[in-house]
Amino acid sequence: MVSFDTKSYSKKLLHLISWSHWFTFFNILAAIALSSYYLFSDPAPTTLFGQVYLITTWVSHIAFLTFISFVLVLFPLTLVFPNTKFIRTSGSIIFALGLLLLMLDAFIYSRLGYHLNASSSSQIISLLQEIAKENSLFFTIGGALAIVILGFEFIVSNYAWKHLRQLQKTVFARFVIFALVLSFFFSHLSHIWADANLDYDILRQDTVLPLSYPATAKTLLTKYGLFNIDDYIERKNSPLSFSHAIPSYPTITAELCPSEVANTTPANSVFLILTEQQVSISQLNQFSHRANAISLHLTNNIDTGLNDDAWFNLLYSLPSIYQQDILKQGVKPLLFQRIDQQALATSLTVISDEFTANSALEDTEASSDENTPINEPRWFEALFSKKTELINVSSLLFAEKLNNKAPGLHIIYFKNSHITKANKAVKNNNQYQFELFVDALLLAQKQKAQKDIIWISSIGNQSNETRLNTKPALFIYPQETSVSHKDVSFNTSNMDLQPTLMTQWLGCKINYSNGSDLPSLNKDRVIANTTDKGIIIFNKDKSVFVDQNGNFQSYSRQFESPITVSSDFPLMIDGVHFIKKFTQQEQQ
Repeated sequence: MVSFDTKSYSKKLLHLISWSHWFTFFNILAAIALSSYYLFSDPAPTTLFGQVYLITTWVSHIAFLTFISFVLVLFPLTLVFPNTKFIRTSGSIIFALGLLLLMLDAFIYSRLGYHLNASSSSQIISLLQEIAKENSLFFTIGGALAIVILGFEFIVSNYAWKHLRQLQKTVFARFVIFALVLSFFFSHLSHIWADANLDYDILRQDTVLPLSYPATAKTLLTKYGLFNIDDYIERKNSPLSFSHAIPSYPTITAELCPSEVANTTPANSVFLILTEQQVSISQLNQFSHRANAISLHLTNNIDTGLNDDAWFNLLYSLPSIYQQDILKQGVKPLLFQRIDQQALATSLTVISDEFTANSALEDTEASSDENTPINEPRWFEALFSKKTELINVSSLLFAEKLNNKAPGLHIIYFKNSHITKANKAVKNNNQYQFELFVDALLLAQKQKAQKDIIWISSIGNQSNETRLNTKPALFIYPQETSVSHKDVSFNTSNMDLQPTLMTQWLGCKINYSNGSDLPSLNKDRVIANTTDKGIIIFNKDKSVFVDQNGNFQSYSRQFESPITVSSDFPLMIDGVHFIKKFTQQEQQ
């Protein structure tokens, strides 16, 4: 028998190529088996056509990815350096890495809803680190799995090499390949038809497999329940809404508040100083220097709400999409439920010159103008036991009065007035009044042994143009620590206020919100909110608005200007997960 080394170059090359085909064939079967994990990450299609499409696109797409890996990597390597040991070893390592990458991608998809990608690398790494902390065997299991897969590759490689002649005589592979090719054409033709007819049962599968069809914001929003499936075709002009009923808003239970604090009433108060004008960083720096307790300067605080939406985000700690259904339920925010249990005071003081006699504008022409304000009670006013309307803060600047307020939640709201006079709208921004009151409050705190908790920020947006901007805020709270001031560069939100007060003031832990306890915040987050036209998403680098037609508008937070970027669907999916956090907590 002639040894392999004495064969001609062409025979050696043909033998290696024939082996590599069979080696790839076995890896196709292994990849299809391992990738079945993708099928269990999403709900199954509801129609028979959708189920057949899922099976055919699964086997054909995974087979195609495996084969293309052979064509692009192993085949050129074989042509360049046709050494038997080198090619067989390299092929085993290459396909082992490919299968491991496939399994990692499937795992990431089941947890985060998107595949491995560079733009969401921080979220992926953070997820793996959290899992490793929770399960000390995570990396051990991963290493063992890598050894098993590499061992499988060497076994298959050796088997295909030793039994190459027998394998070449078999016919079963032809039927498998024919079925895969048939599935490939059937799935692609089915997708073309579904795309033309907007068959959602098929289109929602676009993101299941890696490197599959490019997704659209429309199908993704529908897939995650932010559009009604029945209105999929007509939803271009429909407002965002859940396709299923949201859960009931929770009530305070003994589980939320530990027994040792159940009967303990705080002796200090919480002051929320809110203004409709954005607060500048220089103003907050001045306030933090005058504070007599720990101050957290929230440099990347987020508030995307308009009008009453901003108050819902602040008080309920939930995105705006929940507002209509939650308010219909008539259940107070958890913070106010706990305040009622503790018999603490609540007050809302509104500062605006629209309360002056002149701002009533009894002039007939002026009062008929469409810009004339209509002072109707706003939904959140009913939460407070006392409401006061003042023209200015002159009556509030006395330390004795500020320090003698009953322990509780006190909101001082500097509201812009829109006074129509001589057919010209004049806005009073109240900035002088705002700064005067904050200085008086911080000065009064020096006389108190039990310091109060103070939150200073803007609330709401005057127009859509500012919704993609961050609005810095300041949180001051008493705590025994050597640190007196800290800049928090992580993404924060007005939705963090309720869980922070529940923890730092009332000693309760709540999960039914989209916020976090600010002093314990130790990592960046993707934060999102809804509007009537789409979703606004923030990560550490940019803010993105995704409208219902799938258009992405991005804004650089570093350069404070619009930027042009490709559609970032992983970021959008992270935003959707943030918005649905409340419903997921209820399901758990």
